[in-house]
Amino acid sequence: MASITATAAIAAAPEPVGHYIVVLKDGTDATSFVRNSLAASRAVGVDDIYSHALSGYSAKMTAEAAAALAKDPLVQWVQPDKTVSIAAQTLPTGVNRVDADLSPTARINNVDERVNVDVAVIDTGIQLTHPELNVYTAGAKNCNDGTSANDLNGHGTHVAGTIGAIDNTAGVVGVAPGARLWPVRVLNRDGTGTWAQVICGINYVTAHASEIEVVNMSLGGSGFDDGDCGRTNGDALHLAICTSVAAGVTYAVAAGNSASDAALFVPAAYDEVITVSTLADYNGLPGGGATGCSSAPDDTRSPTSNFGDDVDLIAPGFCIYSTWIGSLYKTLSGASMASAHVAGGAALWKATHPAATPASVRTSLQAAAVPVLGIPEKLLNVATF
Repeated sequence: MASITATAAIAAAPEPVGHYIVVLKDGTDATSFVRNSLAASRAVGVDDIYSHALSGYSAKMTAEAAAALAKDPLVQWVQPDKTVSIAAQTLPTGVNRVDADLSPTARINNVDERVNVDVAVIDTGIQLTHPELNVYTAGAKNCNDGTSANDLNGHGTHVAGTIGAIDNTAGVVGVAPGARLWPVRVLNRDGTGTWAQVICGINYVTAHASEIEVVNMSLGGSGFDDGDCGRTNGDALHLAICTSVAAGVTYAVAAGNSASDAALFVPAAYDEVITVSTLADYNGLPGGGATGCSSAPDDTRSPTSNFGDDVDLIAPGFCIYSTWIGSLYKTLSGASMASAHVAGGAALWKATHPAATPASVRTSLQAAAVPVLGIPEKLLNVATF
């Protein structure tokens, strides 16, 4: 008996259809080509015909059909289509490290839902027209030279972005997205000013204490705290801050960058403010091991950061990407950047606890903060705010 062998054919799977762009040679009419040539039969479906920017069309076809079409004498080339998207918003490492992306008040989800809180930035001003910042221009004040509060240095704009850059689909996002930012310029384009100008800024904020909940002051100079709010030692800056705090305004200030005891610098030394030291964090994650813009080890206090009993919290301050003048973005490091994260955290707390006093804001931030190995002060964490 003759043997029988199965000879049933196995049907080959159809070649997948992809999207392609067909560019025709100069002078070729794309509409006529698609209508009259064999090209149309090679395409499963023609999507768009181009006749102005170039001569060609887009279509769905198999890779085999695309390869055959590329040999047509009227075709310049055929290329696979690719997916593009809007320029994605960056979650800065510092905002990530303090868990602002987990905060139910911050609601960081690429949707512009602004935190209802007012934060004054006593600094070099803020770029009044930066598209990423909700600048309250009606509240702008210049104590430096009496002209505009527009930022000519960049520092204040950078700080402002960390505090409250808008949550959208571009640029960066802040700790308290979309917070109303009051630009109070007390420093010039070189980043310097006088205590009189700073006090002018504090005076302005205090006059608006019913509107402004939080202030960031990423500035400082030599001085000390005698514990008497400046009433007996001739410290007008301390007296001004104490009066402002008593009016209900919470102040976040930089510990400084002198690798010294913060007790030797004001306003960092004052008990009435929230003083912030600088964490070296390069990837927004706990655990160390990452490298970045400095030789300082990841997850350590910055070697330049001030320290001591006057420091209330630590926050990310290395390689911080934020807004910059000219509607741009820039990476900076320092205690200024760390303070801005805490100001944003205080803003989140005040947004949901409007009756909280500055002292209770500080204790609430400290209670929610998390330990970092080898650092006495705890790290800001706003996940539950």
